[in-house]
Amino acid sequence: MTEAQLAEILKERYTSAEKREMVTAIHVFGVEFADLLDGVSINDVAELGTGHRSYGTEIRKGIRLSKFVTLKR
Repeated sequence: MTEAQLAEILKERYTSAEKREMVTAIHVFGVEFADLLDGVSINDVAELGTGHRSYGTEIRKGIRLSKFVTLKR
């Protein structure tokens, strides 16, 4: 999956999240797509998806959490 495709998914989730859950949506994105984010510029995905390059840190938190959690649907 390309950076642009990942950013589009992130953008959809970020913009559809409630205001108080926007950062949580970024963490969940990191958990869910951890394997696909390997080798991709996380900061670029964050900037394209949210408009905030600094949210790369939040994606990385999700990636680290992916080793310990599973997502509920």
